[in-house]
Amino acid sequence: MTYSTGMRSAVCLAALLAGSAAQAEVTAAQVWEDWKAQLSLYGEDNLTIGSEETSSGVLTVRGLGLRVSDEDVSAEVLMSAITFNEQSDGTVRVTMAESYPVVVTGEDGVVITLMVSQQNMEMIVSGDADALDYDITADQYKIALQDVVDGDVTFTGDAEIAMNGVDLAYATTVDDLRNISYGGSISSVDILVDFQVPGGNGEYVTGGGKIVGLTTQAEMTVPLDADFEDPDSLINEGFAIAGGYTIDSSDYVFDINAEGDQASGSITMGSSTLTGEMNSSAVGYASNTNDIGLILVSGDLPLPIEINLAEYGIDFRMPTGAAGEPSDFAVGFDLIDLSISDAVWNLFDAGNVLPRDPATIQLAISGKARALFDMFDPEQQDAMNNAEMPYELESVSIDRLNVDAAGVKITGDGAFTFDNSDMQSFAPMPRPEGGALVEITGFNALLDNLVAIGLVPEQDVMGVRMMMGMFARSTGDDTMETAVKVLPNGQVNVNGNRVR
Repeated sequence: MTYSTGMRSAVCLAALLAGSAAQAEVTAAQVWEDWKAQLSLYGEDNLTIGSEETSSGVLTVRGLGLRVSDEDVSAEVLMSAITFNEQSDGTVRVTMAESYPVVVTGEDGVVITLMVSQQNMEMIVSGDADALDYDITADQYKIALQDVVDGDVTFTGDAEIAMNGVDLAYATTVDDLRNISYGGSISSVDILVDFQVPGGNGEYVTGGGKIVGLTTQAEMTVPLDADFEDPDSLINEGFAIAGGYTIDSSDYVFDINAEGDQASGSITMGSSTLTGEMNSSAVGYASNTNDIGLILVSGDLPLPIEINLAEYGIDFRMPTGAAGEPSDFAVGFDLIDLSISDAVWNLFDAGNVLPRDPATIQLAISGKARALFDMFDPEQQDAMNNAEMPYELESVSIDRLNVDAAGVKITGDGAFTFDNSDMQSFAPMPRPEGGALVEITGFNALLDNLVAIGLVPEQDVMGVRMMMGMFARSTGDDTMETAVKVLPNGQVNVNGNRVR
């Protein structure tokens, strides 16, 4: 499914699922108009309505159909009846069928039918015509596979995701843009997959998972005449989204037999967070997961694989729009206390020569850069793709460098500024100024150990030692450092020695 289809789905699924409460009076007709406005984000031609009936403060919509398609796949939702019932306290209660189908058709003609069901769902809408708040609760909201039809073959199996204890809030306001915010919690999510592959001679896929303590929050703005078929122009016209989620814990198990290969295992994870943003000025993403455990058993592997990780994280941010002032950028990676089972170590280090302490790799780089093009402006994309430097770099800092593995520890930091008026001295880069320091402990011991277990020939190690001697100086027993300084005149010194 394309990028634009994904954004359409994110906006409109939120319109169907979430809200928060206010005290102003709202009518059934106003709520229905808000629904139509948001569902029309898919395209007005893709929304069909069988009939609308109003009687004594109750508006009933029958035969609501919504179709979303691109060149690869199409999806169609059909709801038999939805009622908007005005309450005595000025709110509107929305009710719909306990279940309804979603039909997905691929370009190859395969038809997948999903069934959406909800238990004890309650949706209350309050506010006024230009600022509606939705409160939604449900014991369970579930999406389950009904069947797959491929020509004359009909395939059935168990595949479902069920969200339990749903409590969400969703609000919309309308001015020059449609402003949408939502947040809430889901007590747990259950995932189940269990089916036989049709004509697969006993091949199967089984698995399950449980997510506990999911909370989510996001805000977005959408142009009133949004065209999701053109996502770049959409963002230029004001579309923006920022938000994320947290999870208390999650567990997954799987067992797969395909084409004669069988694999099974489990994954456990502790607390997790994810945040992201996308707008005309910047794109950013950050995720972090704690206490990860993986067990994998496969016929292709000589023994079970067991991996544990205390923490894993990624951080990324970059400017996307041309601006007068430099903007922040950042890249980060954290892999903390990675450990593997002794059985895996013994495959290449049966004598227990290498230290088996948990390994850590951390890197964080940040700085400021000026975007020379608007990434989401279609008229500038060709020029940006052909430019040698689409960004004007102002500064870079190494905020964190920490590697601790197999007995070697590497740490470092540094900072540089860049003179963009001088593009010749270090072409094609602007001239840098600043310095960095890297310290290494245990490197020679590692080389000795690699030779001892036969992973590296002795003659290759000699070349590595000579190379390190050229760029690093000894500061103690198997400790060394490399200090790099770039002076304003373009001179480069390494450990006090001029190399440029």
